[in-house]
Amino acid sequence: MTKGYYSLLKHCTLCLLFIFFAVGDSPAQGVSGWNLEKMPVDLETDFALSALPPHLRAGATVYLLDPEKGYYIARKGTNGFVCFIARTEWEWAEFRQDLATPISYDAEGATTIMPVYLDVAAMRASGKWSPVQIRDTIIERIRTGYYKAPSRPGISYMEAPMMRVYTSNNPNNNHVASVSMPHYMYYVPYLTNSDLGIDSNSTLEPFLVNPDAMVLGEGRKGPYEYLITPLNEAETNKILKSGQALLKRLAAYKPYLKVLPIGGGPDN
Repeated sequence: MTKGYYSLLKHCTLCLLFIFFAVGDSPAQGVSGWNLEKMPVDLETDFALSALPPHLRAGATVYLLDPEKGYYIARKGTNGFVCFIARTEWEWAEFRQDLATPISYDAEGATTIMPVYLDVAAMRASGKWSPVQIRDTIIERIRTGYYKAPSRPGISYMEAPMMRVYTSNNPNNNHVASVSMPHYMYYVPYLTNSDLGIDSNSTLEPFLVNPDAMVLGEGRKGPYEYLITPLNEAETNKILKSGQALLKRLAAYKPYLKVLPIGGGPDN
């Protein structure tokens, strides 16, 4: 796997979770840009399930997005895993129409991390909250303990052949791109690079997401930090090969969902 691949993966996963810090939670008036287009159910379902390893898909709970209400359970699972497509990255405090990231969580993540996504989607779907107010509300809820950290180690599988994400962790650079970067995320709340003996400048795996960006004031660390392990080249190529039909369906649905080559740059 090339150094450029790991650099881009680290950049994009940092962007998925990068947080700005401010306070305020009053509903907005005259909010625009909140309404999302509903994805075709079969496409959204298959795309969400692609986050999981194949052997976990049949027993997983699938959440789909109703743009006017928020997420709903389209299929109740039996194995404790959940999957969905993240369409709003609240950390960036903007409403985009073109974000789409397949995410899965185990039972612990479904209990402690997914509620943030559910609340963000519901607030956006109401049309009453601005992006800044959603961001500030989530941050305040983290600060006050409304949202809890995972109580045990766990995993978020992100094996999908494509994800459309921000490509920089600079808040003044909101470019996005559709890229392939299958990886695993392990829950490591409140840990830092120093705790784990990781060089924050290294492009080698594994690496820690948000050891510093998640500071919530008074030296506190955030509850939603992840140790990222990219899949190796052989496994990545296997996923891309098996996901060709899905990738074609996604590109046919929206051209911006066509995967860019690594190093191809943002396309928005």
